[in-house]
Amino acid sequence: MTTQAQAAINVTLPDGNALTFERTPTGLDVAAAIGPGLAKAALAVKIDGELRDLKRPIEQDAQIEIVTAKSPDDVVLPLLRHDAAHVLAQAAQELFPDTQVTIGPSIENGFYYDFARDEPFTPEDVEAMEQRMHEIVDRDLPIERSVWARDDAIRHFRDQGEFYKAEIIEDLPVDEPISIYAQGDWMDLCIGPHLASTARLGHAFKLTKLAGAYWRGDSRNPMLQRVYGTCWRTDKELKAYLTMLEEAEKRDHRRLGREMSLFHMQEEAPGMAFWHPKGWTFYLALERYMRQRLDAAGYREVRTPQLVDRKLWEASGHWEKFREHMFTSDADERNYALKPMNCPGHVQIFRQGLKSYRDLPMRMAEFGCCHRYEPSGALHGLMRVRNFTQDDAHIFCAEDQINSESAVFCDLLTTIYKDFGFEDVRVKFSDRPPVRAGSDETWDKAEAALREAIEEVGLPYEMNPGEGAFYGPKLEFVLRDAIGRDWQCGTLQVDFVLPERLDASYIGEDGERHRPVMLHRAILGSFERFAGILIENFAGKFPLWLSPVQAMVATITQDADAYAAEVVVAAKQAGLRVESDLRNEKINYKVREHSLAKVPVMLVVGKNEAEQGTVSVRRLGDKRQQVLALEDALAILKAEAVMPGSTV
Repeated sequence: MTTQAQAAINVTLPDGNALTFERTPTGLDVAAAIGPGLAKAALAVKIDGELRDLKRPIEQDAQIEIVTAKSPDDVVLPLLRHDAAHVLAQAAQELFPDTQVTIGPSIENGFYYDFARDEPFTPEDVEAMEQRMHEIVDRDLPIERSVWARDDAIRHFRDQGEFYKAEIIEDLPVDEPISIYAQGDWMDLCIGPHLASTARLGHAFKLTKLAGAYWRGDSRNPMLQRVYGTCWRTDKELKAYLTMLEEAEKRDHRRLGREMSLFHMQEEAPGMAFWHPKGWTFYLALERYMRQRLDAAGYREVRTPQLVDRKLWEASGHWEKFREHMFTSDADERNYALKPMNCPGHVQIFRQGLKSYRDLPMRMAEFGCCHRYEPSGALHGLMRVRNFTQDDAHIFCAEDQINSESAVFCDLLTTIYKDFGFEDVRVKFSDRPPVRAGSDETWDKAEAALREAIEEVGLPYEMNPGEGAFYGPKLEFVLRDAIGRDWQCGTLQVDFVLPERLDASYIGEDGERHRPVMLHRAILGSFERFAGILIENFAGKFPLWLSPVQAMVATITQDADAYAAEVVVAAKQAGLRVESDLRNEKINYKVREHSLAKVPVMLVVGKNEAEQGTVSVRRLGDKRQQVLALEDALAILKAEAVMPGSTV
């Protein structure tokens, strides 16, 4: 009896070279064939673009890429962080055997694992888990994948008291393989991929905090304990990130909001800001700046209702897509919803009266107040709120105007960001999401139009698969702040769907009706979130034009009170936002207090200044002072306080 010989496996490397294996190789075999150094450095393998374990067999000819610590961040870091989550779960169960594991994904900058345990973890418990994680790494436990029968996997986890894992398996599609990964004797349900052993994770990780999280994000389910951590390739990267976290803590906009008396949040209005006088002054300065820029760019400002009948949201598709995030109200036997976005209202304005191709492009802007129900656990100061105002605008245009309007918008957006000091802007191209409105043909057209537009503008971009908006693909503009954090703010979306659904049309040059293209665009995203970003970016030390109090007139002695009042009047006449501190306190005390409040300039006056008509100018963060004639000091400050782009 003869057996058929196994066919050789040919693998092609990124440089085009090929290797042939007489027996089915693994990724580790391929790495070893290239060189022992690569085999030692290998973390995973890409097989025809799909990331897999090094030990998975390569059963047919394929394009192969060995993944090492030098591979791109978006490949390596999620892999390391996912392994760190598994090592954390093993550590937790070794230390606290009564703990059930649930899910533990990698996330931006780190990972977490959710645990079910009757007794709350303490900070000391978390420290012990981290130490045990280092021990597990040092054990160099092999990580092995196996595929189990569905019923066997459910029975195993139930027998082990892992009821959450059993529930996950029961909810999987019946034809999905049940993939189990073992680290030594410890096992977890996971789709993978994972490293070849725990030692390859290294020690550049740290557990950062404890939090609560509902099972599957549903408040009707049990509350779990979530342990967060961060993981990097090297100790140097870890140290840099932890330093950034320390700096971020100092800049936390919630703390600065209290110290500077800008805003506060309270339980009676979850996810909604109470703006204080100084905070609202800052907010209005931001709004005035945006209004000025939009006016100059040819936008016409509108205002649409906040409470709209359900019928419009059904027609637009938002009722089906966003219903769970909408606040509703019943009156007059009708069902209303607070608007979660402005776009359907803008289409209603466009539809009033007959529009011609000569009216296009029509740029319609609104500082629209919106409400969205965000889960209470997701709320975070100004960064994640339920009530917010978008710097929203929609450009109604013809198809042949998409490129030119996109170019004009991108120029407007980048110059606005530069006015706030953001020079480093990245662009992500987000294509069709799994749940969307419109046909594939419509999406093909929209994605091609947006890709052509961004390429004509010349801005480099990276793909962000599946993250497009409900109606169309979009560009997402990401800012990098003063301490290296990224914030997604602006968007540009090409929409062929909503004009069709809400029956918007214009008369073309041929005398026939045509559908306009709708470009959804925002620059700040929302005033609230952008305000929070600015507070943290500047650490409360705003440029003079944005500062709620631009100068504080402080007296050294009480016999300078009358002159201080004159200085305040003159400063206000110069257009400055100024206050005075006439308290009978030492000047060093006043300087220290107003420095903590981040007042950018102090104009100190005493008996000598009153007699000579001068002021002593002190800048925030600068121990030096400069004595100037009042008129000269105010002229300098007035010039510095001019809003960027202002013609005044």
